[in-house]
Amino acid sequence: MEKFLETKEKVAVILGPTATGKSYCAIELAKAIGGEIISGDSMLVYKNMNIGTAKPTEEELRSVPHHLVNILPPDGTYNVADFQEQARRLITEINSRGKIPIVAGGTGLYIKALLENYDFAKAGENTNLRLQLEEEAKNFGAEALYAKLQKFDPLAAKEIHQNNVRRVIRALEAFYAGESVKRQEQRFPYNFVAFGLKLEREFLYSRINSRVDKMLELGLKEEVEKLLRAGVSPDCQAMQSIGYRQMVWHLSGGMDYDEAVEKIKQATRNFAKRQITWYKKMPYVEWFQVGENLAYWKIIRMMTEKLEKKFNSL
Repeated sequence: MEKFLETKEKVAVILGPTATGKSYCAIELAKAIGGEIISGDSMLVYKNMNIGTAKPTEEELRSVPHHLVNILPPDGTYNVADFQEQARRLITEINSRGKIPIVAGGTGLYIKALLENYDFAKAGENTNLRLQLEEEAKNFGAEALYAKLQKFDPLAAKEIHQNNVRRVIRALEAFYAGESVKRQEQRFPYNFVAFGLKLEREFLYSRINSRVDKMLELGLKEEVEKLLRAGVSPDCQAMQSIGYRQMVWHLSGGMDYDEAVEKIKQATRNFAKRQITWYKKMPYVEWFQVGENLAYWKIIRMMTEKLEKKFNSL
């Protein structure tokens, strides 16, 4: 078994719900082992969307090599299959340099698809079908559309939250094309260690609320205004994300500022709960409890020791 693992490319992963300190730990771990970071966050790919995505600062990005950050314009599209393809290539490149890639992020599906070798169908986009399914979602609700997916492709439905209408539609398109998303025969293609960060629920929610307040202080509203002035459509994929969507509603007169702020906090807390649910499907994650003293240095030291043991030498 050990010899078999030696033939596989090495990967370290740091995941966890939003506001747990993943980016900080990834940067410090990369410094400790001379690694390179691959972002596993679906929002960090977008340029000029810095505050609402809690993107690392320019100084932090320069402190260690980062990949899959600032690679698309705000109105670009990105999905799990794109991430998987690009991350695979980067893992090979980083390993070839004798470095350890550290995949850092909170998008559970992205990490799961990479580590478990999902095979994404290449179903061509059927515009008429997509419009029909979008209309069904509007008229009958996300739950009804999800029920259809459960009926036609129950395995795919288990991997998707019913409120993620975009992914439900994509899975139905794949079904109608006679294809589906599945795991390949070699389920775990990498010699990997997956670390997770977790906080007590009330402490996590407190940090989430404080993070949103900090985003607003840094100019989240102004960032959204600037994007809209630059011609970025409020209907594009990135602008539908938490923080941006609610600020668009406020700026368009749909709700007052205080209501938008509370909606952002509530949506972020709900997002954290969904992330935790996702991670329960990943039993290979080794979890670290982050206390209220935020002693990340201890966690990073333990991670470093475990990586040295796992990979023998770094």
